[in-house]
Amino acid sequence: MFTGIIEHTGTIQALDLSEDGGRVTIHAPTISPSLAVSNSVAVNGCCLTVVDLHNSRVSADLSGETIRMTSFGARGGGLKMGTRVNLEQPLTAGKELGGHLVLGHVDGVGTVEETTRVESTTRVRVALPGRELEPLLIPQGSVAVDGVSLTVAALGDRTFEVMLIPHTLAVTSLGRLAPGQAVNIEADVIGKYLVRSLALRGTT
Repeated sequence: MFTGIIEHTGTIQALDLSEDGGRVTIHAPTISPSLAVSNSVAVNGCCLTVVDLHNSRVSADLSGETIRMTSFGARGGGLKMGTRVNLEQPLTAGKELGGHLVLGHVDGVGTVEETTRVESTTRVRVALPGRELEPLLIPQGSVAVDGVSLTVAALGDRTFEVMLIPHTLAVTSLGRLAPGQAVNIEADVIGKYLVRSLALRGTT
């Protein structure tokens, strides 16, 4: 479990993908000293297991499902060598929950439609991959975009908008977002349980 508060970033150095799985290697000098093999780490909001550590490089294996469900497998605007990625270690007991509860289980891959500078902030509109995620987003609710805990600023037809403050733009990969780019989306876990419960009761 994570919080969506990003304290580290890294750069993809190697990405080996196939339909059945693959491996990603990230140059991550600021977080690698505090990791160990078998630890969990969120990479752009996707919870992965560390399988190798060497000279500030962190490697993790990718299942076929992970590749299909996240921006690791997105064509065109997905992750590739040289991409800056957000990194977060799991939440520990006693640690401040500064963002919101993030599981690292990506619900879908959205596409950046537009980025608009508003004084020192940036407004970003993201297109959802389908309508199935629409019930999970509410105005002023929480959403994780590439692992970053954000507040939904507006909702549209299969789209949502977020506002990025200068700090977020500086310390995460979101400062480099551009139209056409694929981003991992994780909706608020409480909302997901609520929608599922209501669906089972036949009230949605």
